[in-house]
Amino acid sequence: QVQLVESGGGLVQPGGSLRLSCAASGSISSIGNMAWYRQAPGKQREFVAKVNSSNRPYYTPSVKGRFTISRDSAKNTVYLQMDGLKPEDTAVYYCNAEWFGSGWHDSWGQGTQVTVSS
Repeated sequence: QVQLVESGGGLVQPGGSLRLSCAASGSISSIGNMAWYRQAPGKQREFVAKVNSSNRPYYTPSVKGRFTISRDSAKNTVYLQMDGLKPEDTAVYYCNAEWFGSGWHDSWGQGTQVTVSS
């Protein structure tokens, strides 16, 4: 099993910045894609960004140019630098990672709250 632990959420004013971290631990042979999703109240969980094992990033259009995803493979950690935050970015942010251990699996973190408000 692989556990994901997120940190870095909080309350920030519009235009501010936050940096989320997600560390994977457990019996990991290899980690593939690492990604961030978010879920706002009353809405479905949606994709935000992912970074593959070659460090190539992908973003949903609404965050491109404002958010930056990166990973430290030596630490099995993925980061999400969020700049220019808007009230509509308010959500619980979840980390997701694909990992190999007797086959490919994926795991989710517990979520971290991000609130953008003045």
